This record gives sequence, structure tokens and C-alpha cells, in this order.
Amino acid sequence: MKNIRIVLVETSHGGNIGAVARAMKNMCLDELALVAPREFPTEECMARASGADDILHEASVHQCLDEAVSDCALVIGASARLRSVSWPQLDPRECAELAVQRAGSDKVALVFGRERTGLTNAELERCNYLVNIPANPDYSSLNLGMAVQVISYELMMQSGQKTQSPVEMRELAGAAEMQGLFDHLEQALEDIGFLDPRKSDKLMRRLKRLFYRAEPDMDEIKILRGILSAAQGRKSARRN
Repeated sequence: MKNIRIVLVETSHGGNIGAVARAMKNMCLDELALVAPREFPTEECMARASGADDILHEASVHQCLDEAVSDCALVIGASARLRSVSWPQLDPRECAELAVQRAGSDKVALVFGRERTGLTNAELERCNYLVNIPANPDYSSLNLGMAVQVISYELMMQSGQKTQSPVEMRELAGAAEMQGLFDHLEQALEDIGFLDPRKSDKLMRRLKRLFYRAEPDMDEIKILRGILSAAQGRKSARRN
């Protein structure tokens, strides 16, 4: 549980941050990261925390999501809405099982979006998976504190059944390294003339899903980027 981080993106109301801190402390989580919160800290935030002040005092504040998850090898985004962008989805129990297993050796981030609009598609593309909490289809939006409580409960229940697979001992690439690979890949595809600007977003989204499924480790990232650099070099040589 020490390796699991709750990340809140652009939270509007300080009271909701306090409610999240309380939910986290109830379920033995203590690492909170805030991305550009509108109100923090506030008196309402401290009051709603109801004894979880230590989590608020130790919370880290970041300017962007990439900064908040840069050291995390697994990033799971929470959303109440089914997206037009297809992305691997988990229910809360599956999410907890995967998160606790991976937290045995790596940092894990669970990302919750804005109260009204949730996570953007661009933010979702920074996540390996999407977790959706089943609810009444006619009224499926949970309060932020409630959503964190549901996921945190499943994490605590799963943490007592944790098993670690040998594959988890690899030094898996973190979010920053994965984004570096994606940026390099997109540039290389442009350099060799493979990328069609009209279809670049769709192609890159598919490639991101491919590499997230593969879960490359740090050595594999270096190999892939070496291949990309070599391809770019040969293209430059042909142009000369």
C-alpha cells in the first residue's frame, strides 16, 4: 500500500480533497498527489479530512499530470463515463488486484479527474488502464470522495491476499520513460515518412495501447529507442 499513490486532477472544491484524505486513511493509504487544485489548503478541506490532516500536510502539489506520475510504472485512470476512445478497462476489484500486485515492486498511481468533467482524453492516454465503478446507468456519477473510498476499500481487501510474480521483479519503465518513448516514436515515424498527419492521432493511440500492454522494462525501452535512433540516422543518410 505504501507504493500506491492517489492523484487528484484539478479538484474544484477543497472539501472534496479533505474527504479523499479521510477515505485514504480509513483504508491505509497515505500518499496523495494534487494536480493544479483550485482550492488548497482550505478550512473546509481540513474539516472534511476529520483527523486525516497528516495526509493533507504531506500531499504533493504538481502543475501537470505527467509530473505527478513520472515515477510510476503503472497508471490507472478512473472515469464514470464510457469513452469514444477505446482503452483497456477494469472494474474496481480487477483494478485493486493489479495495483497491489504491481505495488510489490513499483510505484502505482490511481488518477481521479475533475468533479464535473473527469479526465480528458489526453489525460486518459497517459494511463495504462481505465477503471470504471459500476453504478445506476441513469445516475452513474459518484462524488469524488465516494469514488476514492470504493477503490481504496478494494485495495485494502486485496492487500491481504498479495502475491508477487517473478516477472514483477523487472525494473519496469515509468510513465516518464513511456512518454519519452512515445514522443521519440512519433518523431521517428515522421522522419522516415511513415506517419500520415491525417491519421497520426489514431495511429499513435493504437501504438500506445500496444506498448502499455507489453509493459516494457527499462532495458527494453533503451533497445527500442536505439532502434528508432538508428532508423532516423539511416533516413538522414539517405537524404544526404
